Amino acid sequence: MQEVILHDEDFVAIAAMVREASGIVLSETKRDLVHGRLRRRLRALRLTSFADYRAMLDGPEGAQERVRMINAITTNLTGFFREPHHFDALAERVLPALPRDRRRLRIWSAGCSSGEEPYSIAMTLHRAMPDLAEWDAKVLATDIDTDMVAHGAAGLYGMERAAAIPAELRRAHVRRVDAQTVAMGEELKELIAFRPLNLLGPWPMRGPFDVIFCRNVVIYFDKPTQRVLFDRYAEMLKPGGILFVGHSESLYRVSDRFTHLGRTIYRRVK
Repeated sequence: MQEVILHDEDFVAIAAMVREASGIVLSETKRDLVHGRLRRRLRALRLTSFADYRAMLDGPEGAQERVRMINAITTNLTGFFREPHHFDALAERVLPALPRDRRRLRIWSAGCSSGEEPYSIAMTLHRAMPDLAEWDAKVLATDIDTDMVAHGAAGLYGMERAAAIPAELRRAHVRRVDAQTVAMGEELKELIAFRPLNLLGPWPMRGPFDVIFCRNVVIYFDKPTQRVLFDRYAEMLKPGGILFVGHSESLYRVSDRFTHLGRTIYRRVK
């Protein structure tokens, strides 16, 4: 297939579609990323130009292809127990402070990618709460990328990715499928509900949540969108609920509804 050029008008139009559909802002620095990832879609569809691809997006099959476009463009960099201090804080500070009278626990992994984060949360719950079976505990895992949601729900990962799981947790909750693949334990899957969700669209869940993980997600949104999103998170968290954000993210001059507790950890105060 001849090399396909991403012309200025194509990039601008596609960036506008992506922003409207997902809130993700694609600056000029992302042009090569867009070209590389969508070129694969053109090849799969046997299209010879981005103009033809844009016409398809506006046509009768456009809605379905827009989902595939977002899936292709979304960056899904994740891993088990990434930013481990968050899971230490969850186990050592957040969970012990929960009221024991209601025994209800709700955690949301917003932007869960391929599922390593919610499985890390579930393993942390098993490690830190010996009486977990007596709790009404659930982890909601959502992502705009439907392929990643399906991947997470399947719970199958390469052996090299599972190496990041602490050995005692790996022995307790991970089983070997073959020489290259491992599977997450059913006791973890029972805790987690994987659902596709566009963070800028309606949120069908009622909450309230005790904890929300939204890590390395808002970096793709502009400041006005971030302000709206963090305000919605505050409304979805119960008073005093905890928000974990990514290592390069901050709520400084973005939201006054949280107080800073430590390295990218916040508590809802209003």
